[in-house]
Amino acid sequence: MQVLIKKNPDALAKAAAEFITKQIKEVLKKQDRFTIALSGGSTPKALHELLAKSPFAEQIPWLQLHVFWGDERYVPIDDEQSNAGMAYDTLLGHVFTPEEQIHVWRTELEPEAAAADYDRVLHDYFGDTGPTFDLVLLGMGDDGHTLSLFPGTEVVHEQTSWTKAYFLKQQNMYRLTLTAPVVNRASCVLFLVAGPKKAAPLKEVLEGEFRPDTYPSQVIKPADGQLIWMVDEKAAANLSQ
Repeated sequence: MQVLIKKNPDALAKAAAEFITKQIKEVLKKQDRFTIALSGGSTPKALHELLAKSPFAEQIPWLQLHVFWGDERYVPIDDEQSNAGMAYDTLLGHVFTPEEQIHVWRTELEPEAAAADYDRVLHDYFGDTGPTFDLVLLGMGDDGHTLSLFPGTEVVHEQTSWTKAYFLKQQNMYRLTLTAPVVNRASCVLFLVAGPKKAAPLKEVLEGEFRPDTYPSQVIKPADGQLIWMVDEKAAANLSQ
């Protein structure tokens, strides 16, 4: 695991854009496609906006990207809460990646059917063994959650299924999410974390005891891939390193 500390959210987004661009180029030297799982939230939004413009937009071979999402709220894509909608507004609507290579969670289906559909797509892409995504982008909430793996939810302990749909009572809505088994087979997982509210949970996730029911981000541990935490100084304030 690597922990990389950047001065502020702007520096964090720029460093992430540089890392992602380099990663895409390196991987595409060895294969003809790059699979990436995007995240929602304010930090990824700033990242998307950087990737969509010069110099990054010209450097990335968008035609070879295959795009997924780590999780989604069970809302239409034109809802302001939609992670996919945000990505189209800030990134995918400004570059050219073929639509057939962009895989949104199908929230027009019933929640369980949407999860099953995404599971089928993932298994078609990656098969039952070997690595999955070339890169998974993740954030971490103030409560230590990542994806839609929230504290105290059963999905945190999922060992078999790659996707889950469940009703999150505190938000009064269904959530659709990848689970630890598929993410932990990724070649690279990049967490982006910024802001003072993240300082306490980040210290627990990285330096505390393993308590995934309280800090679900702890279940993300790639078996054979890289795990990188890119954080700003305010989020890193409590870390001992």
